[in-house]
Amino acid sequence: MNGFDTSSMSGADTLRLTYPQWQGAGRDMVHHLLPEFPLEQARLGYAAGSKMLNAILPEHHGPSETVDVPMGHALDGEVTGGIESREAITVSLKSALEKIARHDPKRILTLGGECSVSVAPFSALAKRYGEDLAVIWIDSHPDVGTTQSEYHGYHAMAVSMLTGHGDPELEALLPSTIQESHLAFAGVHDWSDGDGQNAKDWGLPVFTPENLKDTTAPLLEWIAASKASKIAIHIDVDAIDSNDAILGLAAVPGGLNRKEIRRIVTDISQAYDLVGLTIAEFIPRDVLSVTGLIEDLPLTR
Repeated sequence: MNGFDTSSMSGADTLRLTYPQWQGAGRDMVHHLLPEFPLEQARLGYAAGSKMLNAILPEHHGPSETVDVPMGHALDGEVTGGIESREAITVSLKSALEKIARHDPKRILTLGGECSVSVAPFSALAKRYGEDLAVIWIDSHPDVGTTQSEYHGYHAMAVSMLTGHGDPELEALLPSTIQESHLAFAGVHDWSDGDGQNAKDWGLPVFTPENLKDTTAPLLEWIAASKASKIAIHIDVDAIDSNDAILGLAAVPGGLNRKEIRRIVTDISQAYDLVGLTIAEFIPRDVLSVTGLIEDLPLTR
């Protein structure tokens, strides 16, 4: 079969959640990795990315929601309790959970936004399916930072939140968490200080790009051992080898290519019930460039 099996994601029981959160990426990191754009414009790159993903996908005939994300910079940048832009992130998390609960969907497609956009939908799916849900986290980075980490960007704490190792105040908002034994990394190979120890301490399995280049079998075997029948997959587009395409904030070489990631998702969706899919961290650089050209021109407002 060529391409994804989308039959289970296109019906009335699937919520399409557009989640334009950008505040989870630290200001300094965005400034460093997108120096060609003014910082306030670069910071909104994730918001533009979520809207672009929604625009290029086929029309959705089920429920759709857009999470309320503050677009001004008034709540941006301050570090509180080890998390940058905590107030804005809390506003968005509450909005996402409310919109998901309004529909109580069996399946959720989430269009981000930075990596933390998976926290609300995957938590909701964990509440619905319990131990029957397993999560595959396709990413170059493990996102296991905590409020004690040197980097305060919330997007690097997404897996910590989902597995119950996150900020207690934000954890209290979540309907459920995911057992460490039911979350696996795919394609992770770019580690920061402390990441490896957290992943090891929490017992999170790691399937490197080399493990998955030619086959999805190791992941399928892990899912079978977990006894889960429902799967949620998170795709950070920086998992794609930057020699193939640069779609995210950072150019990270040595990852999986687009064909390999499509094969992994297809293989899993054919063997199990795919109930969650997130596309995260997309930065449409050309859109940011044209924004700088046309912003505030006559007749544009």
